[in-house]
Amino acid sequence: MSTQNRYTCTPTVSVLGVMKARLGGATKGHSLLKKKADALNMRFRQILKKIVDTKEEMGRVMKASFFTLTQAKYACLGDFKHTVFDSVDQASIRVRASTDNVAGVKLPKFESLKEGQGSKLGLIGLGSGGKQIQECRKSFMKAVDLLVELASLQTAFLTLDEAIKTTNRRVNALEHVVKPRLENTIAYIKGELDELEREEFFRLKKVQSNKKKHQLAAEALEKARLAALAAEKEQEEQDKPGPSPILAAIKKVANDFY
Repeated sequence: MSTQNRYTCTPTVSVLGVMKARLGGATKGHSLLKKKADALNMRFRQILKKIVDTKEEMGRVMKASFFTLTQAKYACLGDFKHTVFDSVDQASIRVRASTDNVAGVKLPKFESLKEGQGSKLGLIGLGSGGKQIQECRKSFMKAVDLLVELASLQTAFLTLDEAIKTTNRRVNALEHVVKPRLENTIAYIKGELDELEREEFFRLKKVQSNKKKHQLAAEALEKARLAALAAEKEQEEQDKPGPSPILAAIKKVANDFY
C-alpha cells in the first residue's frame, strides 16, 4: 500500500485504537457537516426564490413610483425636489442591522424603521398637487422598503454562498481524503498486526517442534541407557558361579519334607 494514501505511523495496537477513534470522529464530523450543508442549501434556495420575487415586485413598484412622480410634477407644474430637500431635517427611514443564525452561519439582516416625518415635510404640496405628492411619497417609501429587503437578501445570499462553498470543501475533504487515509491506515495496521501474529504463531510452533525433538532424543537416550544397564546386569548374572548340586538337593528335600 502506498504511503501517500495513508498516514505514516507505527503499526501497534495503541496506534490502531487512536486511528479508529479518529475515524469515528471524522465520520461523525462528516455526517454533521453534511446535515449543515443540506440546511444551508435549503435556506439558499429559499433566499434565491425571495430575491427573484422581490426583484419582480421591485420592478412593478419602481414603475408605479416613477409614474406617480410624473403625475406629481405635472400637478405641481414643475420640479419640486429642491423644496423637499430644503424641508427635510432628518431621515424618516432608518436601517437597523442584525444577524440571523442558520446552522452556525451568521447571516446579516437589514430592517427598515420608519420615524415621524418633520413638520415642514407635511406641509409640502398644500398649495398645489398635495395629493399627488403624498401618493408619490408613499410609492417611494414602499420602494425603499423593498430596496432594504433586497439588500438584506442579497447580502445574505453572498454570505450563504461562501459558507456553502466552505462547508462543501470540508465535506469533500473528509469524504475523499481524510476518511480514506484513515481507513487505509487502519487496514495497514491490521495487516501488519496479523503478520506479526502469524510470525509469532510460526515461532511458537517451531519452538514446540524443537522441544518435542529434544524430548524424543532424551527419551531415546534414556531407553538406550536402561537397555545397556539391563544387558550389563544380565551379563553379570551369567558370569556368576552357579549353586552347588549338593546344596540344591538338600534344599529340595527340605522343601519336600516341610
